[in-house]
Amino acid sequence: MAKAPRTLLLTRPEDASRRFAAAVEGALGGGWRVVVSPLMETRFLTVPVPDCDTLVFTSETAVRAVARLGTDRRALAWCVGPRTEEAARAAGFSTKRGGGTAEELVAAILAHRPASTVFCPRAQDQAVDVAKLLNLAGIETVSEVVYAQIAHPPTVEARDLMAGADPVMLPLFSARSARLARAAFLGHRAPLCVAAISAQVAQEADGLDARQVALAETPDAAGMIGALANLATRCESG
Repeated sequence: MAKAPRTLLLTRPEDASRRFAAAVEGALGGGWRVVVSPLMETRFLTVPVPDCDTLVFTSETAVRAVARLGTDRRALAWCVGPRTEEAARAAGFSTKRGGGTAEELVAAILAHRPASTVFCPRAQDQAVDVAKLLNLAGIETVSEVVYAQIAHPPTVEARDLMAGADPVMLPLFSARSARLARAAFLGHRAPLCVAAISAQVAQEADGLDARQVALAETPDAAGMIGALANLATRCESG
C-alpha cells in the first residue's frame, strides 16, 4: 500500500504560508499534503509617522505597513532577522540586523545607542514591547500600531482535516497563532504534532493536546523546518 503523504497545516497568512510550504518541500523533499488555512488576516492602519533617524522593525508586515505610509527612506532600519531585513532593503531602507529575537534586537540597538528618537512601528498584538525596553534603557522611543491581525475562522478543509484520523503537523510561529489554533481546533480528533518557534509558543500550545512538540533551534524558517524534520518520523510512527 502506498504511504500516505505527510500533512502540513499552515495557519499564517496566505503568502507567508505558501512561501514556507515551498521552503519545506525544498529542504525536506516532496510528498507533503499542504493545507493552508490562515487564522488571521492583516489590516493596515493609517497613522502619523514621526520624524526620526532610526526605525525598528520586528516583522516583514511592519515593513509593509510603514512603506505604504510614505516614511522617509533615509532613516536607518533595525530589523529583527534576515527576512525582515530583506523586506526593509527592498523597501529602500539602509539596515542593521539583530540576532533573530526581539530581545536580541534590543540588545543590538543598545550596543549602538542611537542619539535621536527611535520609531517602533508595531502590531496591535505584540509578544515583546520593544519600545518599552528601549525607553527603560534610556533611548527615547515612540511606537505606533501600524497594523492589526484580525482573527479568521479555519477553512472547511482545515476543520475536516483536524476531525480526521491521520496525523497533522502544525508549525506555530507566534504565541497568538498558538492561541488562535487552540480556539479554532478545540476537541480535534487528528493526532497533532506541533513545531513551535519558541518555548513561549510551545507553552501557549499546551491546550492543543499535541501528541508531539518540537522546538525550533533558531527562531526562523530554517529552525522551524528543522523542527518539522525532527517531528516527521515521530508523528508518523506515533
